[in-house]
Amino acid sequence: MSRKAIRCEWCENDPLYTEYHDVEWGVPVYDDSKIFETLILETFQAGLSWITILRKRENFRTAFDNFDYTKIANYSDQKLEDLMQNSGIIKNRLKIDAVIKNAQAFINIQKKTGTFSKYLWSFVDGKPIQNNIATINKIPIHTPLSYKISKSLKSNGFKFVGPKTVYAHMQAIGMTNDHTINCFRYKEIKD
Repeated sequence: MSRKAIRCEWCENDPLYTEYHDVEWGVPVYDDSKIFETLILETFQAGLSWITILRKRENFRTAFDNFDYTKIANYSDQKLEDLMQNSGIIKNRLKIDAVIKNAQAFINIQKKTGTFSKYLWSFVDGKPIQNNIATINKIPIHTPLSYKISKSLKSNGFKFVGPKTVYAHMQAIGMTNDHTINCFRYKEIKD
């Protein structure tokens, strides 16, 4: 007889959420392309639920040229207008414009540091922060470090990267392990 795996409570009501939790959330990501993809999705998530974004992720992938930041950095005004007509994504002009500006800023940081990953992970000395969170209501929505990273990103030209968005991004790409300690993924990611 198999026992049901214990997971973080936030992901248990939707199979797509559960899969995201079990496979992606909190796993350290060092690949620039994947980091950029997650940053785009977090930009659109601001003010919305993450499940809304997950359900539209493939639409975002198609609309934004497979999250190719070199293409996105060169989007024309016409492309922005085309995106505003795309019913498969969140049609928010400020957020779409921010994605274009963020792609340009992302490339500028790459030019300075070699990779965006190197820049971002330098805030945690290249290693995930291992939190010990007992219950879902103890998971922070921002931290002093997310404020510091947000300030740095903004000073480099990024938009829609407030401390809450930055912290969600840190959680998503495994800069911090915020699985609750009873969740089966906590130990898997920690080890």
